[in-house]
Amino acid sequence: MTTAEVTRGLGGPATGPVPQQSPVQGVPPVPGVPQHLSPPPYPQSTDHTAPAVTSDPAVPAGTAVPTNSVGLTAPAGTADPAGLVGGAGGAESLSGPASALPGQPAAFSPELARRDVPILHRLVNGHPLVWLDNGATTQKPRQVIEALAGFYGSANSNIHRGAHTMAREATEAFEAGRAAVARFLGAASPDDIVFVRGTTEGINLVAQSWGRANLGPGDDILVPVLEHHSNIVPWHMVAKETRARVVPVPLRPDGRIDLDAYADLLSMRTQLVALSHASNVLGTVPPVREMTALAHRYGAKVLVDGAQAVAHFPVDVQDLDADFYVFSGHKLFAPTGIGALYAKPDVLRDMAPWQGGGNMIESVDFTRTTYAPVPHLLEAGTGHISGVVGLLAALNWLTSFDRDAVTAYETALMAHAQQALATVPGLELLGSAPERIGVLTFTLAGHDPAGIAEWLDRDGIAVRAGHHCAQPALAHYGLASAARASLALYNTPEEVDKLVASLQQLQQAG
Repeated sequence: MTTAEVTRGLGGPATGPVPQQSPVQGVPPVPGVPQHLSPPPYPQSTDHTAPAVTSDPAVPAGTAVPTNSVGLTAPAGTADPAGLVGGAGGAESLSGPASALPGQPAAFSPELARRDVPILHRLVNGHPLVWLDNGATTQKPRQVIEALAGFYGSANSNIHRGAHTMAREATEAFEAGRAAVARFLGAASPDDIVFVRGTTEGINLVAQSWGRANLGPGDDILVPVLEHHSNIVPWHMVAKETRARVVPVPLRPDGRIDLDAYADLLSMRTQLVALSHASNVLGTVPPVREMTALAHRYGAKVLVDGAQAVAHFPVDVQDLDADFYVFSGHKLFAPTGIGALYAKPDVLRDMAPWQGGGNMIESVDFTRTTYAPVPHLLEAGTGHISGVVGLLAALNWLTSFDRDAVTAYETALMAHAQQALATVPGLELLGSAPERIGVLTFTLAGHDPAGIAEWLDRDGIAVRAGHHCAQPALAHYGLASAARASLALYNTPEEVDKLVASLQQLQQAG
């Protein structure tokens, strides 16, 4: 099956989640950001047409070839690297390339995304890279790479406390990133957004700040079995301190949360429900809105781990009515070490600081400390400023595409992958929930997961092998480890077919 067929929705029946509508399809320019922090003109990429073929088919026109496996140079024609807030297609529009209607996102095909991502055009072991490890981290578009270079090359400064020009500019860019995250999540205000290193730190922040103050002996924290360790371990830690207890919510055989068991476990003892918006090992997309509404009937708060969800479909935290929502930038085409925590304003205002230092204070002497208001209260020290700049660029890039079209494409690609993998003798996919993202965790008879990953790597195909930081979910299927291929918007049916062909060859080789 070709990319064009999947793009037209011929990949099979829909198996992905119904997109949750967000009030914002694109992130518009932020007023007040200095002009030199806006993206420079890139004549070779003002639309998403395919680049000219070069002498090396693995390298698109306009992309300098890395001198080693990690080296990158700026694309040809880049006069100024300071593209801090650009979306796909360069400076012409932050909500889409020039071919889109004003204020409207561009149409989508995977080629439009692939031409922006330099690493997808490298060779691995003599083969074009097939990156199917998106659940672990996504690859970065050049707009993000150039935004980081631009910040350090022309705008590097600390934020909030400086009176000089560059401090003001860096602060404006940082707070523009906060506003963009708020719009991306459908939050009411940028003040509802706290920057963290990623989902793990965000959950730990909630556990240590909100959890210590609100959990006590006999209280229940409900956590589904499908959760990532980062949404289990912090609750174990705070439960031990507060003498609360972590209560697992079981799964059904197909990988869905057992909603009947969930309803039975909820009680007036339940203080928190911690659940993922999409599973990193099964791909399951739980009915978060309905589960949240039921938890709220008992007065419980709900924390949603959005790490695996935000890159695949629109999110509206107000529609979900989540009390907390957390995600990581590096799973959203942004740099590592940056993420965001959303919390409802009334909840956020009652949270005590979990770290002390600079940036989170109003005044300090040796008798007392007066704290700054949220969100700065929870952002002690110098934040990951360049990471926020990169996150802003990633959000602009992702939202420059029609998000519903992206979701539809990924759903069709997932269906094609399921059908294709079914042709591999001895391969068993884990989970068959009707609503899921493109996560394909599998076992192959006669082969351990690490050996599968090593074999695929010889063909330039990157997948993950191990317990995926979700040991309880694998234990549900009687497993300690498995292989996982995870899809993103830039993957193609041709890449899926390469995966399947390599696995078939592995079985034939014995």
